[in-house]
Amino acid sequence: MSSNQTTIIQKDVFVRDIRVAADIGVDTHEIGRSQLLLLNVRLAISSSGDDRLSETIDYNEIVAEATALGREHVALIETFAGRLAHSLLTRKHVVEVDVTVTKPSALSNGTASARVVIRCEKKPIQGLGTFVAGAAAVSGC
Repeated sequence: MSSNQTTIIQKDVFVRDIRVAADIGVDTHEIGRSQLLLLNVRLAISSSGDDRLSETIDYNEIVAEATALGREHVALIETFAGRLAHSLLTRKHVVEVDVTVTKPSALSNGTASARVVIRCEKKPIQGLGTFVAGAAAVSGC
């Protein structure tokens, strides 16, 4: 009998379909009025694997951060996605963030979306024996 070993290569946390009332837009009729944004967030997590909330991120923190950002005026959904991603990347155990923002009311015949993916090259992925490599480094991560 052979014994096979398994290795976790990535741990992800997903929070989908977050609804945020946001002060977003560039057109005159959009500024100062809340509009619905739909957010999907994926976080790559580096942790020991213990079954404790302190080894990951609380889903409610993601929603609270997105809601707080919605209170600030942001012109573009790309900017909103980037700001949220950078904020979440500063959290303990988070090594990569993927944020998609959809603005359902952006078009009369469809929706508009933007996606930002960032990673921190300074944080090791615990238990995986490697470091996250990638594109541009994010300061302060």
